[in-house]
Amino acid sequence: MNKDKLIISRRKIVTGLASTGGLLLAGCSSPDLPPTYGNVLRMGDLLTYRAFRMLLPRQSLVREYDHQDISASPAIGTSNPADPQGNLFNAERGARYDRLRAGGFADWRIKVEGRVARPGSYSLADLKALPSRTQITKHTCEEGWSAIAQWTGVPLRAVLEASGMLPSARFVNFYAYDETAEGLDMLDALHPQTILAYGMNGRDLPLAHGAPLRLRIETQLGYKSVKFLDRIVVKDEFDDLGKIGSLQNGWAWYVGI
Repeated sequence: MNKDKLIISRRKIVTGLASTGGLLLAGCSSPDLPPTYGNVLRMGDLLTYRAFRMLLPRQSLVREYDHQDISASPAIGTSNPADPQGNLFNAERGARYDRLRAGGFADWRIKVEGRVARPGSYSLADLKALPSRTQITKHTCEEGWSAIAQWTGVPLRAVLEASGMLPSARFVNFYAYDETAEGLDMLDALHPQTILAYGMNGRDLPLAHGAPLRLRIETQLGYKSVKFLDRIVVKDEFDDLGKIGSLQNGWAWYVGI
């Protein structure tokens, strides 16, 4: 290829990518999409989100492993929301969590609210009475390490359906007992491998890994899999979750892998 043709080809590639980016970012003020806040980094996040949604299979499964692949799994971030020395400690919820843990989580319940026909709460026994799923998957951390573990829990879809999720629902937000919250769009919320996990490696979920219940979202980086779940809120429109959400703390809202 001569020099002129090479320059033309490169120009076509750049133009094509720019056009694709424009299409993917079109309508970025929609309530169905994370906002960019006029920030270049957030615009890049939105481009990634829309590219994943437009170009990749919508409900494909991540790889699942065998028992011999299970590895040590470090517990980072909050390891006990009742610890007042923790960076994300919340005094009111931390004290409540401490009482529930002391009682073996017998009185623990997770609330499901928002755009559902039957808002209410579920005990561990209620969740275990719903269909369960066990999967051995890789936790990929934003810090560069990974670990493989077995997770057992109830598909989030089953809980949303039991709560009567309304047709207008577009997002699901998760609040923990510490100062942590995350959100998913409905595609990831209803993914077959998105579960509310109450078991790890054949045992009850350990304290440091989020007892008694944590989210497992296998299609995104590890920090989306919120530990120590307290309540779930179903929404019609995007909510950045304020000071306890990812966006206002410098993290991407969508981190698909």
